[in-house]
Amino acid sequence: MKDTLLISNVTMINPEGKPFEGDIYIQNGKIAQIGHRLTLEATQYIDGQDQDWLLLPGYIDMHIHGSAGHDTMDGTQQSLHAMAQSLVQEGVTGFLATTMTQSVAKIESALKNVAEFDHNEGEANLLGIHVEGPFVSQLRAGAQPVAYMISPTIDQFAHWQTISKNRIRQITVAPEIEGGFTFLEALKNFHVIPSIGHSDATIEEVKKAVTLGVNQATHLYNQMRPFHHRDPGVVGGALLNDKIMVELIVDFVHSHPQSVMLAYRMKGAKGIILITDAMRAKGLKYGEYDLGGQTVYVSEKGAHLANGALAGSILTMEQAVKNMKFITNCSLQEIVAMSSTNAAEQLRLSKKGRIKEGFDADFVLLDQKLNVQKTICRGKVVFEKS
Repeated sequence: MKDTLLISNVTMINPEGKPFEGDIYIQNGKIAQIGHRLTLEATQYIDGQDQDWLLLPGYIDMHIHGSAGHDTMDGTQQSLHAMAQSLVQEGVTGFLATTMTQSVAKIESALKNVAEFDHNEGEANLLGIHVEGPFVSQLRAGAQPVAYMISPTIDQFAHWQTISKNRIRQITVAPEIEGGFTFLEALKNFHVIPSIGHSDATIEEVKKAVTLGVNQATHLYNQMRPFHHRDPGVVGGALLNDKIMVELIVDFVHSHPQSVMLAYRMKGAKGIILITDAMRAKGLKYGEYDLGGQTVYVSEKGAHLANGALAGSILTMEQAVKNMKFITNCSLQEIVAMSSTNAAEQLRLSKKGRIKEGFDADFVLLDQKLNVQKTICRGKVVFEKS
């Protein structure tokens, strides 16, 4: 009976099929049994009787730089623990610590730091690293410092993967830059998600990149060659190609609500991954913060550099889910796909993203308004709304 949890009288939502009203029994961090009126003994109980609670797979944020005053690029264990601890408050049970364009020395310091990380009790799972830059286009820099952008080489990446102890799971690349296509060809041997982003590629170049393995687009619409009726660009290529999964920041700052609706209509729930792209100011008051050595001004209008460029977000996954539901009126099953299952499948995490016997016990418990009530990670309650 060691490390057991019985959750009773909740409505379980998966990415497909009908919601299931019943009970779920967790043992040693895994889903052991799902059924009606389970009477198994457990060390901890949660009863949703009269609560109308929804149980969803825990949210997975594949693109997050920072939170609670800390950032992946800080290169400290303290920062990673602070991030992992803060994210469970918004229903996140797994995330990719995301780097940004900086000097090779600073990137390598961050990679080595993540390599040594192991979660404590009460923290989300750090599922790996998303390397965003420095292999990106100066023409679509955004908040990525142009001075540190370099051409990609597979030797450089192989070294990074070694020092990170193979924890790099995703890399954002502008395929059209010098060495980009050669890099993508060689990257196939590493089982890493190649994501097109910060790119000025034409739609023909996007198509070529897909043949070389690109299957994701980094923060759709943002810092990519926009759609024009005579030049569909990266946006057109990402929306039209079924092999490309698109990241979407649904804060209505990075994308107009109708642009979110357009992505939903074009890609469907199976083609969208909700992300936050959050920086260290998430969860803190408005003011001045740092992102990669640059001053970021955070207000009700979002996070911006002095030149007006967006510099990440202060969005939570909890709010992203609410915003997506509000603007599209999508189903709860579609919410699960976009907030968890699609990310798990992209990352080849065969035991996450669904509520199913034998799967990891990573959940978020919501009320009917999609407010996070409890977060359960590795079969233990790591956050409870007070």
